[in-house]
Amino acid sequence: QVQLAESGGVAVQSGGALRLSCAASGYIDSRYCMGWFRQAPGKEREVVTTIDDNGRTSYVDSVKGRFTISQDNAKNTLYLQMNSLKPEDTAMYYCAAAPLAWWSRRCPSASGDFGYWGQGTQVTVSS
Repeated sequence: QVQLAESGGVAVQSGGALRLSCAASGYIDSRYCMGWFRQAPGKEREVVTTIDDNGRTSYVDSVKGRFTISQDNAKNTLYLQMNSLKPEDTAMYYCAAAPLAWWSRRCPSASGDFGYWGQGTQVTVSS
């Protein structure tokens, strides 16, 4: 069984920086993909960024150049470094994990493809 727990969400002013953490426990004996999703009030959950077991990353256009996803395998922790935050970044942020087929070239981006989720952590950016 895989369990995920996010932390680090807080209220911050526009232009500020924040680092979210996702502690993982358990193990999946297969290739995997980790990702960060977010959901703002009145909007559907969207993928923010993903990283696979080879370190390949992808980002939604709105956060490119500002957010960075990384993982520390020794600590079983996933991170999301968020710089130059904007009010539009306000949302509940979730970390998630998905098994990855051996032939996969990139991580999925649909929420339904991720089977493991954290409880979420709120990020609020004020102007």
